[in-house]
Amino acid sequence: MAQYLMSVLDDQARLASAEEMAAIDVFNEQLQADGQWVFAGGLASPGSATVVDGRDGDPVFTDGPYVESKEHVIGFWIIEAPHLDVALRLAAGGSKSCNRRVELRPFLG
Repeated sequence: MAQYLMSVLDDQARLASAEEMAAIDVFNEQLQADGQWVFAGGLASPGSATVVDGRDGDPVFTDGPYVESKEHVIGFWIIEAPHLDVALRLAAGGSKSCNRRVELRPFLG
């Protein structure tokens, strides 16, 4: 089994509607029932982010998101799937349930 990150993308810092939350709950319950659930979470708005750069000497803290972008990651799932085709099917289900685009990326190793 490989692990994948499914990042939920949105161009607004909006919360899911009640209908979207209900669909996400059903999707999460199915992932858990099928043994594909690892972890999931929603993220605060991009404006609450702090970029930390500790590479050279004292760390530098900068308010705001790392990149200026039209879309931001607003939530995520970490799933397990036996191969990419299954992970892609799960990502399509996640996208449908949250009514947003989802980026799928495998973990290294």
